[in-house]
Amino acid sequence: MTSFTAAEITEAYAAMHARVQGYVETGDWTDFALNFTEDATYVEHAFGTFRGREAIREWSVSTMTSFPGSVMTGFPLAWQVVDESTSRLICEVRNLMPDPGDGSALEQSNMTIMTYAGDGLFSREEDVYNPMRFMTMSVRWARVAQEHGRLDDEGRAYLAAYGG
Repeated sequence: MTSFTAAEITEAYAAMHARVQGYVETGDWTDFALNFTEDATYVEHAFGTFRGREAIREWSVSTMTSFPGSVMTGFPLAWQVVDESTSRLICEVRNLMPDPGDGSALEQSNMTIMTYAGDGLFSREEDVYNPMRFMTMSVRWARVAQEHGRLDDEGRAYLAAYGG
């Protein structure tokens, strides 16, 4: 395994994280997969394991352009550490929702493990979280947004399916 410096891994992830904020702002997640090697693996505990850029692209576009992913406003880091010996960056990512109308700030965090492959690309990402906590937060957000007239048709369908 090739070893990279903590600085290189940190800089590559910071650059990727800046691009992710751009995807949030434009709503276009097509290029998200370009942050990974052609043969990368993406492990997402609720949705499964995706192998290769095209599978990562299909999943990220589908997930992040539909509710609740499409409503998230950002993914700031709470903290991060780098393990040079494994070329990994491990961090806590905060998944932020906008104000649903009552002034509240709802979010749910996940742990992310990134494996750096060089040249600014990652060969693996694994997101670790409790899907039930995330759904509970999403349903709560949708209920409040609906009470304040801020829930679109897709959000109403989600609430009908998962919010009882």
